Amino acid sequence: MSRVGKKPVVIPSGVDIKISGKEITVKGPKGTLTQALHPDMTIEQEGNEILVKRPSDQKKHKALHGLTRSIISNMVTGVTDGFSKTLEVNGVGYRAQKQGKKLILTVGYSHLVEIEEPSGISIDVPNPNHIIVSGIDKQLVGEIAAKIRRTRPPEPYKGKGIKYADEVILRKEGKAGVKK
Repeated sequence: MSRVGKKPVVIPSGVDIKISGKEITVKGPKGTLTQALHPDMTIEQEGNEILVKRPSDQKKHKALHGLTRSIISNMVTGVTDGFSKTLEVNGVGYRAQKQGKKLILTVGYSHLVEIEEPSGISIDVPNPNHIIVSGIDKQLVGEIAAKIRRTRPPEPYKGKGIKYADEVILRKEGKAGVKK
């Protein structure tokens, strides 16, 4: 049995869950999330817990079992606490700023890079070298953070670029053996 899938998802107080067919809606203090789940998985609510069951021990069903439970757990966490990712902008002249609903990045190109803030996601720039992406949907937060990082990934020689705050960049040595 799946170690992740067999654990029940505990529903905290203030969170309302509605299961209709293979669609689950989670409503909490931070907002509402709706997700269509795989038709093979069975979702049951027992008291203040949600259990996910699979029809067989096929490899596909085992994988879907843990995935479905994780999706539901992330939805519950999202509507109660939310998710956030912090990015750092490193490099001389590299900076980020916010103008209305747009994030404007100056990262060494001949033009400014503008990224629109999608609905349900908030992008904060506490200082020109830090970007905080937050929201209730874990997948969307990660996707937007990855999109921002993709504009200028960190390079291994000087570490210039946009990286996650907890990311470690393996540095390379420059040219070796060059003597003057």
